[in-house]
Amino acid sequence: MFGKLYLILVFIFSTLSLADTNNYAFEKMHENTWIQVGTWQVKKLDDHGVLELTEVSSSQYFNLCFTKDIHFLDGMLSVKFKANSGYVDQGGGLMWRVQDKDNYYVARFNPLEDNFRFYIVRDGMRKELASADMKLDTGWHGMKIVQKGSHFEGFIDDIKLLDYDDTQLQKSGGVGMWTKADALTSFSGLNITK
Repeated sequence: MFGKLYLILVFIFSTLSLADTNNYAFEKMHENTWIQVGTWQVKKLDDHGVLELTEVSSSQYFNLCFTKDIHFLDGMLSVKFKANSGYVDQGGGLMWRVQDKDNYYVARFNPLEDNFRFYIVRDGMRKELASADMKLDTGWHGMKIVQKGSHFEGFIDDIKLLDYDDTQLQKSGGVGMWTKADALTSFSGLNITK
């Protein structure tokens, strides 16, 4: 019996050690490896960098800041976000499995609508996949996405709100931050576990 328990524990710990977790510091981002639509800047807040959208895109409806240097297929993404302003839209969220600026998954919270949603963007066209109504106080909040195969889950402040299956984007891709229209949003503490 102890032998079986030992083997199970060895398997669990070896599986855990295979997970690759990266805490991404925005202040160390190399601007030439991040593709930007809109104007994004890294500002210092306390002892860490905060990525902020400071000017919306004049040519597209979506404001993007993503890198394809991080290859994400399955795992967990998390970030802190803060909705700063916006008349048409506010908030924003995470992009993942990004193939290019026109093809990716996105999760976003919008305090003007009090909802958290999953979307897919295919050929530049956005389609809603899942939605949950919720209210948040102003200030910083956490967003987390857990992806495994075709299944993904969305969390706000560690509360699971969205659960969905989709097979349209099955290749690994980049990760990044996303807002829409005039939503000026700040992001901090990007964590990626693969």
